Amino acid sequence: MHFCPALFISAPASGQGKTTVTAAIAAYHSSLGRRVRVFKTGPDFIDPTLLEKASGHPVYQLDLWMGGEADCRARLYEAAAESDLILIEGVMGLFDGNPSSADLAKRFGIPVLAVIDAGKMAQTFAALAHGLARLDPDLPFWGVMANRVAGERHAAMLLERMPAELRFCGALPNQVDIALPERHLGLLQADELPDILTRIDLIAKLWGEHAEMDLPASVAFDPEQLPQLSENLSSVTIAVAKDAAFSFIYRANLDLLVSMGAELKFFSPTEDDALPQADSLYLPGGYPELHLGKLSGNQRMLDAIRAHHSDQKPIVAECGGMLYTLKSLTDKDGRQENLLGLLDGSAKMRTRLTAIALQQVELPQGSLRGHTFHYSELDESLIPVATGVCPNGGRTNEGVYQVNRLTASYIHFYFPSNPEAAAQLFSP
Repeated sequence: MHFCPALFISAPASGQGKTTVTAAIAAYHSSLGRRVRVFKTGPDFIDPTLLEKASGHPVYQLDLWMGGEADCRARLYEAAAESDLILIEGVMGLFDGNPSSADLAKRFGIPVLAVIDAGKMAQTFAALAHGLARLDPDLPFWGVMANRVAGERHAAMLLERMPAELRFCGALPNQVDIALPERHLGLLQADELPDILTRIDLIAKLWGEHAEMDLPASVAFDPEQLPQLSENLSSVTIAVAKDAAFSFIYRANLDLLVSMGAELKFFSPTEDDALPQADSLYLPGGYPELHLGKLSGNQRMLDAIRAHHSDQKPIVAECGGMLYTLKSLTDKDGRQENLLGLLDGSAKMRTRLTAIALQQVELPQGSLRGHTFHYSELDESLIPVATGVCPNGGRTNEGVYQVNRLTASYIHFYFPSNPEAAAQLFSP
């Protein structure tokens, strides 16, 4: 058993400032010389890039369904052994989803700090704070803080009806220069913000000035013995697309491939004119719609990937990676570009979200879990070999398409959910 102070940062809804506050706490304590490890609840590729900048350490997912309780426990135990503080950023609202952020906090006994956007609130702030703290008596609730506060008078109004037994941890001011910009799939990634370190330094400074919180109490983290991984990918080289167009990659997925013996070689479909020498290819999600001109114009890369596919070599393509394998993609402005053509279909970007759901799919290689989140829409000419099922009974059932050794889907697979199945997808 390892002991480490830990805090779970949640909120009543998305958009309240969880990522900003988590980054502030991580950067503030890191500036004091403490080793801070941060985790992100649920499927998310963007927030972790920002939290890595704030903490200076890799950020992994914790998800009771997608990864499972054992996966979560093992990651927390390992982090507790080497850290002075563990932070976990929640997903959506505190009680949203099944399992929810509250479920995860309760499962591991991690105290919750609720972040509330108080920008348009006054005394009703107390009612919302009280509800979050008291709805579930088994929830280890630590305290509440206000975000986007106009000034001292505003902060005083928020506290007028606050129950005395509720810990108030501070009020962050409403400053434009600490806001994190967004686009259709969420916040901009850290590498897209040239001033990200300046923003993080300012957030940490403001936390030190306006927050009233010491380190939380230590939490006991139990060990977990995960099954021994096989070396099914020994001597297998996997080329991984990673650039501005393809950047939605779980760190845990890459770690797993390496742990099973694979060698990873990264390349850019937008900038490079050749594939690395590789047995298999991984095309993760991202923003191909924002880089259509470069992708369609890089003829040498298109030809190299087509040749890889013609040689019956494995390709795993997820969401944006799958869009890249289609005949064409049309962006939201109506611009259409031809792409790889490995799948005999096309897609169009929409202005609204077309799917968001957890997914489990039974493939010939085995069962895999993951999630889907996209603004594009496929035509109906493609016939899937399998379709995903949402564990919460949602209507989203994403198809998985296999042509030769290509496996493509809107689903972002979480490889630790079934390491052996993931290995088979990449095995020559």
